[in-house]
Amino acid sequence: MPLAARIACVHGLVSVQANESAGKHKSGRTRKGNAYVRRLLCEFAHAASRTTSAFKAKFSSLIVRRGYKRSIVALGHKILRTIFFMFKRRQHYRDSATDYEKLSVQRNAHVGSKR
Repeated sequence: MPLAARIACVHGLVSVQANESAGKHKSGRTRKGNAYVRRLLCEFAHAASRTTSAFKAKFSSLIVRRGYKRSIVALGHKILRTIFFMFKRRQHYRDSATDYEKLSVQRNAHVGSKR
């Protein structure tokens, strides 16, 4: 099991992988894990779902199929994986939905106008 998936499993943000066996559907409940980390990640996911980011796009696509609460847990899982890879690669977070070049120009536009 890869380390990122293992960390998500330990914190209880992974539902049971095999949802169907012999035509019978199993429960989609998440496992028990660190309740404090799980609550924080779900709170972060709720906040991220209301911003203009790649997480909002993921939430919007999930909520149609899975519902609100399961989409929040899935988004919390995605945030946890993102944080893990940020630490592993020692990189800052760069959102794919944000145009950083445009933001840089906007921030520095007023500096040149004062002179």
